[in-house]
Amino acid sequence: MSYFDYTVTNRDGSTTDLRQYAGKVLLIVNTATGCGFTPQYDDLEAIYKKYRDQGFEVLDFPCNQFAGQAPDSDEEIHSFCTMKFGTKFPQFKKIDVNGDSADPLFVALATEKPFQGFGRTVKALALKKFADANNKKYGDKAYIMWNFTKFLVDREGKLVARFEPTVDMAEVEKAVAQQL
Repeated sequence: MSYFDYTVTNRDGSTTDLRQYAGKVLLIVNTATGCGFTPQYDDLEAIYKKYRDQGFEVLDFPCNQFAGQAPDSDEEIHSFCTMKFGTKFPQFKKIDVNGDSADPLFVALATEKPFQGFGRTVKALALKKFADANNKKYGDKAYIMWNFTKFLVDREGKLVARFEPTVDMAEVEKAVAQQL
């Protein structure tokens, strides 16, 4: 099965068939506006702007499951992102990425490429403790460990990489460029 076979929900409640992105490289991200990683929106927009004409898309899925860091409405989140970070890439309806109500797209992505750790930096070790406590309530359905987890899908709709929020955005950009 291809990741282009999924359907997702737009901010207005309508649906989008990811088939419309077939032949493009996708970076699928769960985000939050009140997270310490929120400045990654700048990096995501820069990568998007640099590569979109080569067939690259960032697909943004806000999520409020990590310490309540995206409590606003879909429209408030969208306004914040476009005004503060100038984002132009598609942003979809706020979703759950963990638990019984987890979005099927994220369940599939995270099941194919499970969490391998945040790294060994002091920040990564601190985040791990916080994420473990936050995600304990989801048990074996804690698919995503924190905001700004990124999944790279190639032009054929196959998952090629998972990047935790602690991964340097230059590494993410390098992987995107390799797929183009």
